[in-house]
Amino acid sequence: MKTRLSRFALLSSCLLLSSQLLAEPKRPECIAPAKPGGGFDLTCKLAQSGLKDAGLLEAPMRVTYMPGGVGAVAYNAVVAQRAAEAGTITAFSSGSLLNLAQGKFGRYDENAVRWLAAVGTDYGAISVRADAPYQNLDELIAAVKKDPGSVVFGAGATIGGQDWMQTALIARAAGVDPKKLRYVAFEGGGETLTAMLGGHVQVTSSGLGEVTPQLDAGKIRILAVLADERLPGKLADIPTAKEQGYDISWPVIRGFYMGPEVSDEDFNWWKTRFDSLLADEDFARLREQRDLFPLSMTGDELKAFVDKQVQDYKALAGEFGLLK
Repeated sequence: MKTRLSRFALLSSCLLLSSQLLAEPKRPECIAPAKPGGGFDLTCKLAQSGLKDAGLLEAPMRVTYMPGGVGAVAYNAVVAQRAAEAGTITAFSSGSLLNLAQGKFGRYDENAVRWLAAVGTDYGAISVRADAPYQNLDELIAAVKKDPGSVVFGAGATIGGQDWMQTALIARAAGVDPKKLRYVAFEGGGETLTAMLGGHVQVTSSGLGEVTPQLDAGKIRILAVLADERLPGKLADIPTAKEQGYDISWPVIRGFYMGPEVSDEDFNWWKTRFDSLLADEDFARLREQRDLFPLSMTGDELKAFVDKQVQDYKALAGEFGLLK
């Protein structure tokens, strides 16, 4: 009897393993909705490395780039053309949710996709080149007040986007009309940073994780990180906007969604992988290496978070007269 039960348990385990292997997508793909080098790229490559290193994905995951509309092109493509693709996940950030709150993704709202996993949080950052004359936010704001046209801000979004909102909140806190800021929009954080390093813009508003490689290289200076308090480790020397007198905090969620017609079986396959990944200590170290901080949500919990965040962003956008 005991032998028979052991054989049954072994057979059940084999069948379960077989079903899991059959459920794995043949060509897993992560869509980064911008050009290479920005926050979406960072998010996809974090999942690419983490899932592979943890043995949670057998087939190599490819990262593809779909720039346009700061996420709008990818969102519409996934919903309308790739709705049932079991092997495709798409990166999103708080900027994506801010754009959804303003109706910038066309006829689709936050209910049009399946929210899969949040894998970390970043924070907004205001950066200049290492040779810039500004040493802190006060000096930057003083220059803007003296001559608003003399300082060109670059950001990976249009007016009303996440990067613009970060500068607008600081400007408003300083008594400067955000509409007077001289602003150049780029398609993604990587392009914005390149423009600043080339001298085409003077200030970059972005996610912290997008610019820390250039900080390590000594090419930029971060005037402020938009966190409630100073961040740990190698980032501890970067002052917050709050400690400089500007009561601004902007956490940046980073995660993934899937198409609306993906089956529950396929969605749950990915969800269990991310649940395992987010509990893995090696992944925590990998996330830290990319200057991201812990934030772990999947499935229904993430969906509830997204719904609340979109409503909060609608209220904020309304304060700046951005809603149609």
